[in-house]
Amino acid sequence: MRILVYGAGVLGSYLAHVLVRGGNNVTMLARGGRLDELQKNGNVIRHYFQFRTTADKVNVVSELQPEDIYDLVFVVMKYPDFQAVLPALAANHSSHIVLVGNNASPSEMRDYLETHSSVKKQVAFGFQLSAGWRENGRVNCVRAPKVQMTIGGLGEELSWRAVIDQAFVNTKYKLVYHNHMDEWLKSHFVMILPLNFIAPSYNGDLRKAIKDNMLLHHVIAAVDEGHQVLEKLGYTVAPASQIKLAREQRKMFYILLKLMLSTPVGKILLGDKAVSADEMSALYQAFNDLKSRANIPTPHWDTLENYSPLPQR
Repeated sequence: MRILVYGAGVLGSYLAHVLVRGGNNVTMLARGGRLDELQKNGNVIRHYFQFRTTADKVNVVSELQPEDIYDLVFVVMKYPDFQAVLPALAANHSSHIVLVGNNASPSEMRDYLETHSSVKKQVAFGFQLSAGWRENGRVNCVRAPKVQMTIGGLGEELSWRAVIDQAFVNTKYKLVYHNHMDEWLKSHFVMILPLNFIAPSYNGDLRKAIKDNMLLHHVIAAVDEGHQVLEKLGYTVAPASQIKLAREQRKMFYILLKLMLSTPVGKILLGDKAVSADEMSALYQAFNDLKSRANIPTPHWDTLENYSPLPQR
């Protein structure tokens, strides 16, 4: 298949690697220094926990022209960056588009693409479970042995699912289809936003943060408050296990949180290298809008906004 990965950051680079190894004809869209890196050295990825490095040759472009038609386009970028690329995507004559990443306004993006395109657009949304950072001309990728993407439409089954399946047929990659990705994506960011209060509370020092039990309890309670906001607005939290963990299994959540913060994975996932401050700020604003609409008290969120660390002995 002829596939474009629009966005050459950490997540897009790993996705391109998977698709290339699956036998697809992959093009990456990149700009600036990343464009130069890909043209000179290829798509170099250090697989952090697998203790290996790969380098894949890929086609590279810096712009998406209307006449550049692909069987499938994956747009992989941070939430605040999606809006700027929608006009180019709408003008392009490719039909199948998957927007991958945190997203607080998928319905608006789909409607824009369908309204402003001269060809029928089939639009899906996905979230890839991997993380990492760029360093010294390569991507450092933190992932499980088999990476998963949750993917789907906005209240409907994808009639063109076979196109996506074909892209991954020869890969070690798991696709999980979900018909209500708007709810899934909102559920995801109300989970991760409280977690991202932890490191800043102690200027990035997770060794100190892990000892602050009050902080961790506020985080867990804030996740549940986020779920309550979604429920008040008529959303179903997905997956259902997420709401059960925060509401009925708080002791287990607390233990898992402590374990995560004490491991290299936690330090990476919540550290400055892997977290985009701009993206968290945009998602937080989106959550504030949801809170305003729901009009219910969220005392633990309010505490986290102005959290003062415990005095250090």
